[in-house]
Amino acid sequence: MIQIEQISYTTQDGNTVIVLKPSGRLDITTAWQFRLKLQECISKLSRHVVVNLGQVNFIDSSGLTSLVAGMRDADKVNGSFRICNVHPEAKLVFEVTMMDTVFEIFETEEEALEGVPRSMAS
Repeated sequence: MIQIEQISYTTQDGNTVIVLKPSGRLDITTAWQFRLKLQECISKLSRHVVVNLGQVNFIDSSGLTSLVAGMRDADKVNGSFRICNVHPEAKLVFEVTMMDTVFEIFETEEEALEGVPRSMAS
């Protein structure tokens, strides 16, 4: 079972952004639950999602797959899908798989909500 905290923000331009904060492991046993949560948020609540991975200390390939699927869902509805606060132990997985070049990854939740990609920030 994975705990997923869900917070809703309204940005200055009036968009609703859902911030999801899973905690624990994002692996083969929990990835499907997380996937369903992402689907539900994007289809029912907002096409803009930020995933805060600060409390996720382990991600495997199925966890990455659920994130990719969420990103695709958001893309389909012209939304945004951002990841922030990646746990140091999970960061390696993104780097080794080159997924750090695929996702918009931000250092902090504030930056993710503002929507300034790392590559653009000076």
